[in-house]
Amino acid sequence: MSLRIYNTLHRKKEIFTPMEKGRVRLYVCGPTVYDYSHIGHARSVIFFDVVVRYFRVKGYEVTYVRNFTDVDDKIIQKANETGSDSATVSETFIRAFHEDMDRLHVLRPDLEPRATAHMSDIIDVVTLLIEKGHAYPVDGDVYFSVETFADYGKLSGRKLEDMEAGSRIAVDTRKKNPHDFALWKAAKPDEPFWQSPWGPGRPGWHIECTAMSCVLLGASFDIHGGGKDLIFPHHENEIAQSEAATGQPFASYWVHNGFVNINQEKMSKSLGNFLRVRDVIETWHPESVRLFLLSSHYRSPIDFTDQYLDEAAQNLDKLYALFLRAHASNLTLPDGRGELWQSFCAAMDDDFNTAKAMGLMYDAIRSANRLMDEGSPKSNRQAAALIADCYSMADVFGLGNEEASVYFETKKKNALSSTGLDASEIDALVRERTEARKHKDFHKADAVRQQLLDMGVVLEDKPEGTLWRLE
Repeated sequence: MSLRIYNTLHRKKEIFTPMEKGRVRLYVCGPTVYDYSHIGHARSVIFFDVVVRYFRVKGYEVTYVRNFTDVDDKIIQKANETGSDSATVSETFIRAFHEDMDRLHVLRPDLEPRATAHMSDIIDVVTLLIEKGHAYPVDGDVYFSVETFADYGKLSGRKLEDMEAGSRIAVDTRKKNPHDFALWKAAKPDEPFWQSPWGPGRPGWHIECTAMSCVLLGASFDIHGGGKDLIFPHHENEIAQSEAATGQPFASYWVHNGFVNINQEKMSKSLGNFLRVRDVIETWHPESVRLFLLSSHYRSPIDFTDQYLDEAAQNLDKLYALFLRAHASNLTLPDGRGELWQSFCAAMDDDFNTAKAMGLMYDAIRSANRLMDEGSPKSNRQAAALIADCYSMADVFGLGNEEASVYFETKKKNALSSTGLDASEIDALVRERTEARKHKDFHKADAVRQQLLDMGVVLEDKPEGTLWRLE
């Protein structure tokens, strides 16, 4: 089955055909670095991390670019509020972004350009647009003329005449059309600026991504991604200025992920439900967060609740428990990939359907445990094949980054520190119950189990012994 991707540009799934056989060039809009990353950022970053991992495991050579917008109104505002400067603010939050995403086991992109490092490239594109009649300078500003680009609105499906009819944009009499957007902004007092042919100033937001993507990936490349909130105006304007400048199609496939809601409400600072990544991963294991964010199809909205995160944590436990059991049972895992992997690829080839692919992994966990319970040489071989494929799937999902034994020991240690319970006391009671069962003193064994349950300790009897966990 060929990989099919939903292309926002054409509003349908299309077979993925790279411009260059065996190679994928991908650009994803990164954060504007004026604050800590929130869980919405994490969804986009983790999804495209999985896309890159999947392309690579399928044998593609991938060039992945994700930028930092490090000059912007919000960065300048943060600098003024904190008595700092824009460079310090952006550097602080780039470092924080890396810290958060590293903890979420996100692979670093091949290239992470910053707008401020590509100022000459930005000025070159703006100059070219003016020369071609697609842009015009006014009082040190430069605007893109939307009316000169016949396909304006093709990504979002908006028609310029409809936008004009219902426009509430404040009128700037210097613009030829109210929807013309800034490519270059004249310097204002106490703002960072760079010299240009139109005077000191700084770039508009949209032109930054055009310049960086064209320089690093070429005028035309395979995939451009980001959140749905970027479709208009950011990506629409990128297309207009890029294709007007180069005369070539910009990106072949436009991929946009859905929003994260908080308890069925849109996440926003004004509602007080703005969840920072670093706060979330203090409560939940980073891989639980990954697993949760991949549990719905990327184009659908996803609702962040404590219940769903708890369910993700339980599912992560099941994955690590399978890996721990396989290790304890000394199963020999095959080198190749089996039927489960083929089914996984079929799900991923259908527009990166991580929800379906994850369902296959959960089914495999249950099946592998059942086969190991049987304990025959044949069932153990079948279990080993499923577990090997689970490892491969976990790699694509960015899971299984810890040794299973370390994962559970850390989990126990954290839980014990929050409850004040003593692990050695629990282990002693578990041994006491095991001895009682061995001597068929089931009354005593049940009493010890109840004693542990009253302490918040749940027992799981396995062929290889009794495991315990805290509720």
